[in-house]
Amino acid sequence: MKKKFRFTAIFGIVCGIGMLAQWVMFILTGQVPELQTEPYRIAFHLAAEGLTAAGLILSGILLLRTKSLGRILYPIAAGMLLYSVIVSPGYFAQLGQWGFVVMFMVLLVLTLLSLILLHGRK
Repeated sequence: MKKKFRFTAIFGIVCGIGMLAQWVMFILTGQVPELQTEPYRIAFHLAAEGLTAAGLILSGILLLRTKSLGRILYPIAAGMLLYSVIVSPGYFAQLGQWGFVVMFMVLLVLTLLSLILLHGRK
């Protein structure tokens, strides 16, 4: 595997696992009041986040195994991630949780870098 693909693959896998872990932690510690106040909206949001995480993990594994399908699926999963890292900081900014806002900005830059490395010069 080319080194530039390795960063993209590992980033996708780590980011996908991190997304799932973060949501599990938030839910188990009762930090998702929307489960009570907006159950339908948060259910759709969780489904989207879960599909994003699964897409990142799957495409990352495929890239590590040098499967061409990984090069097709990763940009789709990364696009879903880009939407999430652009929209999600607003929720945390509203709560004054600036650490999360910074985290999402770092993820934005890393996601863009992962796409550039995947589809940059050959």
